[in-house]
Amino acid sequence: MRSTWLVGILLAASCSGSHDASSPDAAAGSDAGGDMQACSDPVASDPDVHQVLPQTLDTTLPPMSGMTVHVAAGGDLQAALDAAQPGDTIEIDPGATLVGPFTLPVKSGSGWIVVRSADDRLPPPGTRVGPADAIHMPKILAPDAQSAIVAARGAHHFRLIGLEIAPVDASATTYELVAFGDGTITTLTDVPHDLVLDRVYIHGTPTSSTKRGVELDAASSAVVDSYISDCHVVGQDAQAIAGFNGPGPFKIANNTLEGATENVIFGGADPAIPNLVPSDIEITRNYFTKPLTWKAGDPSYAGTHWSIKNLLELKNAQRVLVRCNVFEHNWADAQVGISILMTPRNQDGTAPWSAVGDVTIVDNVLRDAASGFNIAGEDDLHPSQQTQRIVIANNLIYGLDAAVWGGNGRVWQITTPNRPTLGLKIAHNTALFAGNATVAAGDTSAVADSFIFRDNLIEHGAYGVFGSGQSEGTAALAFYFPGYVFDHDVGIGFPSAAYPSGSGNIYPATDADVGFVDFAGGNYRLAPTSSLEGQASDGSDPGADIDRITASSAGVAP
Repeated sequence: MRSTWLVGILLAASCSGSHDASSPDAAAGSDAGGDMQACSDPVASDPDVHQVLPQTLDTTLPPMSGMTVHVAAGGDLQAALDAAQPGDTIEIDPGATLVGPFTLPVKSGSGWIVVRSADDRLPPPGTRVGPADAIHMPKILAPDAQSAIVAARGAHHFRLIGLEIAPVDASATTYELVAFGDGTITTLTDVPHDLVLDRVYIHGTPTSSTKRGVELDAASSAVVDSYISDCHVVGQDAQAIAGFNGPGPFKIANNTLEGATENVIFGGADPAIPNLVPSDIEITRNYFTKPLTWKAGDPSYAGTHWSIKNLLELKNAQRVLVRCNVFEHNWADAQVGISILMTPRNQDGTAPWSAVGDVTIVDNVLRDAASGFNIAGEDDLHPSQQTQRIVIANNLIYGLDAAVWGGNGRVWQITTPNRPTLGLKIAHNTALFAGNATVAAGDTSAVADSFIFRDNLIEHGAYGVFGSGQSEGTAALAFYFPGYVFDHDVGIGFPSAAYPSGSGNIYPATDADVGFVDFAGGNYRLAPTSSLEGQASDGSDPGADIDRITASSAGVAP
């Protein structure tokens, strides 16, 4: 039976990707990633949590009506950028190598300027590019300690299509290959806006120090159908995409994203713009991964110890939708290896407005990592706002193996120094092969106010639902989650005497007692003969809707 958990107030938050109506792409489809119908239907605000979903950013490009300017190998791209008018297209010869930095200047009007490869054999809109597509792209290179492309303060309405962007050579140190805004802007009027990276290949080299692929300190900006890789530094943080001083909205859709410490982060430095919280963030159908060549001890290890932390981190962000992504390969190194963090941070002590709220994480796969999620009610070092309205639903989580990835194998870790998360719902997830605990709660007081844990299909691991100083089960739930709802969950290997009885909870002794289609083969659907079919609170199957996740993540990971 298919899950019917997506109910409530329908909001227009689509996962659909970009559509470029300019020639030669005008006839191409508009859905990022091609087969993504299961990820393009409206998302619901959960009726228990009432989280606000992000404003949708439309990245459709209207037809271009201006001049087309050709830049050949050895040509002057900056002169073309300076002379371009809204509606113009700048085409660069594929194979041309141009050394930056190049500045996107401020223009009057609201028409778009497109900077693109002149090669009409680029993959169509909605198709993610990769290294093999570089033959159709011009190279835009960043000199040592400089960026390849920089948006001037207040620059707007530029779309970059089909470019390869990289350091000038392996010895160069790069801070941001593409800088859309910066951390010194102090007013919203100076923030660049309406900037789109479309089918670009942004990368460091296997041995270079490349701190960041894209700095996204902008408004109304997007990265779609792109490939960002080899972002790493020894002893420092490095990301594929990072933003802390831009208001949003942001769309990050249908990309491959490799970053050593964080693949994507919002926050992590205090914004220079007072009261700014990056907002309205869509993160959909992306492949978050760290190559095993970065992992010491792996047979493929390339020999450089980059600093590894997590896959996605929200330190200052609100109204965030994380949907239809594949997260994999995260291990204990510079941190304990938790993959997705929602932890408000007034990082430098000057931004007490820092907040994490209205986060919806649905329809994702998280696999082969040290641990799953960490949720904190507030900053533990400086004043911050209180975390609120978090929904984690219909995700497939497996392979949290400490023997392989280090760490402790926790699926959900929930903590607070003083104030709890306001409104946390974890529902209809399938979490298998956990190590330490399914839910681990810590500190000395309640960690979540209004905690709903419903319709999940989960393995016990070493401790099941565990609370520091409270052992596991009902005692931990009562202490750390006062007023909790724990119902219609299937807890494999859970000692039933220690957990809430009734309320539809079921505690099979082993995986074999669940009735999976093919547990050993990785098919975690319930077989038609399973006694658990239809036993969720909504009459569907407990756990994640595997058919839905399979359809929505098709083609996301190789």
